[in-house]
Amino acid sequence: MMDFWPTVLEFADRTTTRVGRTLLEDFGRAQATEKADGSLVTQSDRWADEVLRQAIAQEFPSHGVLSEEAEHFFPENDWCWIIDPIDGTTNFTRGVPLWGISLGLLYRGTPVFGYVYLPPIAQAFHGFWPGDSGLKMPQGAFLNHRSIHTSGAEPSNNQFFNLCARSTAVLKSPFPCKIRMLGVATYNVLTVATGTALGGVEATPKIWDIAAVWAIAQAAGANWIPLDRQSPFPLKVGHNYSRHPYPTLVASGAALGEQFLPYVQFLGQG
Repeated sequence: MMDFWPTVLEFADRTTTRVGRTLLEDFGRAQATEKADGSLVTQSDRWADEVLRQAIAQEFPSHGVLSEEAEHFFPENDWCWIIDPIDGTTNFTRGVPLWGISLGLLYRGTPVFGYVYLPPIAQAFHGFWPGDSGLKMPQGAFLNHRSIHTSGAEPSNNQFFNLCARSTAVLKSPFPCKIRMLGVATYNVLTVATGTALGGVEATPKIWDIAAVWAIAQAAGANWIPLDRQSPFPLKVGHNYSRHPYPTLVASGAALGEQFLPYVQFLGQG
């Protein structure tokens, strides 16, 4: 089984690099249309989604796939990949150099490996997180193959906390950190994993926004708090995941999670 994980990592490295190279050619020029949920989609999203699904089918034929642009029903396979071909499509279409390709690998419905590649800034994150899976596997979180970990700092005006576009009501009260808004759900969480930010909140992420970073963030020491008090994982076979939001707070540790929670918990009340 240990030979499996180097293969998984090499596949994620190679495939996202190849897809990212082509996406960079469309960056800032792609035309977007609005989907039913209000999010944007481009032909680049659809192309990348298809290429990633085909690559998985060729490399791991026994694995299932759930993806933002095509496959929304969780399959019966023990192993399943969850794909977000472009996280941060609005940034991608407007020429803001912060967007990424996200791959999460689930075992029996729960992520155990995550990989996020941001082509414009040449940052590739990955993490191994066995959790309660019982798998004998590596553990840890990495940026460009160097180990990363959350910060041990205390909240202050010189420490960052990330909001999403749908969580700005948090600012109605004074907040104990300096606020940032990045426009990319995965990168929101990944900055907590690297220690750049002490926390971040996403009000309405979908399963493909969080699958990869669930593994990476916790492997880096982050505290993951579902604001609706329902763990997103394990996923249920046959369920359609196209509409379900997962309001989430991620903090650099359990104590900070408790400290930030009163400011953001209303986001989990629908």
